[in-house]
Amino acid sequence: MKIAVACDHGGLNLKKAMIAYVEKLGHEVKDFGTHDNASCDYPDFACAAAEAVASGECERGIVVCSSGIGVSIVANKVPGVRCAHCHDLYCAKYTRLHNDANMIAFGEKVVGEGMMQELVSMFLNTEYEGGERHDRRIAKIKAIEEKYCK
Repeated sequence: MKIAVACDHGGLNLKKAMIAYVEKLGHEVKDFGTHDNASCDYPDFACAAAEAVASGECERGIVVCSSGIGVSIVANKVPGVRCAHCHDLYCAKYTRLHNDANMIAFGEKVVGEGMMQELVSMFLNTEYEGGERHDRRIAKIKAIEEKYCK
């Protein structure tokens, strides 16, 4: 699977560890930055990763900042992206099973490397459950995007 990744300066260390882990799992990574500790603006990087997921260039995406909140807000502004801000395994699992989320966000100051690995594994290894009720809800999300994202 091809995975888009991005972070700001507040998520750089965890992103580096996450890339190594994702590659160890056998996935291809496309890194949208940032690449150093200089202060930067998370929307620039999270948006690029989200656009790659929305376009189909990448199958899933993982974005990191200090809290995970900012990058998740940005990613969710891109039509076609369903990015879940997760810091526990239950959410990482069910956002895939029920929401067919194609991106996950977390914060370097919130999760450590061990939890990051568990979150990434859960997110990448869980398939969408499908079914009428979940499909119906995702269709409603898409309708909201079409209404407001013009």
